[in-house]
Amino acid sequence: MAKKLDLEQSPGHLLRRATQFAQDLFTKEVGAGGLTARQFAVLVTVERDEGLSQTDLVKQTGIDRSTLADMISRMISRGLLQRKRTKTDRRANSVNLTAAGRRALNATMPQAVRAEKMVMDALSPKQRENLFEILGVIANLGNDAMEAVSAATGRKPAAKKKAAAKKKPAAKKKAAPKRKAAAKKTTAKKKTAAKKKAAPKRKTAAKKKTAAKRR
Repeated sequence: MAKKLDLEQSPGHLLRRATQFAQDLFTKEVGAGGLTARQFAVLVTVERDEGLSQTDLVKQTGIDRSTLADMISRMISRGLLQRKRTKTDRRANSVNLTAAGRRALNATMPQAVRAEKMVMDALSPKQRENLFEILGVIANLGNDAMEAVSAATGRKPAAKKKAAAKKKPAAKKKAAPKRKAAAKKTTAKKKTAAKKKAAPKRKTAAKKKTAAKRR
């Protein structure tokens, strides 16, 4: 029988509940029409390090690549962010705050601080210290996992392509002897058929020679 899961002892369940509580406080303070907690985190991160690439933002915010790309596109449409080609790598994009984005960040900051304070006020100084230490460990595990996935998805396809490229010549080499054998069989059949056709002609010619001699 499978072991039952006690939700009150489940780190995943408790973290989700705690996250939901913190996000509800943030939304209540900021208002429904303001920035979301994730958008606020993106703006804070970009302001701290202007010109970050989207890949760096994924690592620093913990937001998955596809979700972050969609968020940045929407925030650019709202005029909060702008995207530019990096100077070091023309294929990569850097993300920067616009004037409107900076105003939105500054306007939201006091409300975000109040929401965070509500959470921290429920804990003793020692509990706060322990909380940040434990959450830091878990967050770093998530970063390590994302890096491992990125490394795996970035390398494996290349390895597969190389393997496929190596297999193709080998397959061609294997197919070559088969084609040669088939060609030999076809030639042999043609020769046999030619011999069979020629045989009656030879017999007829021999008969004619014999009849001529008798005459």
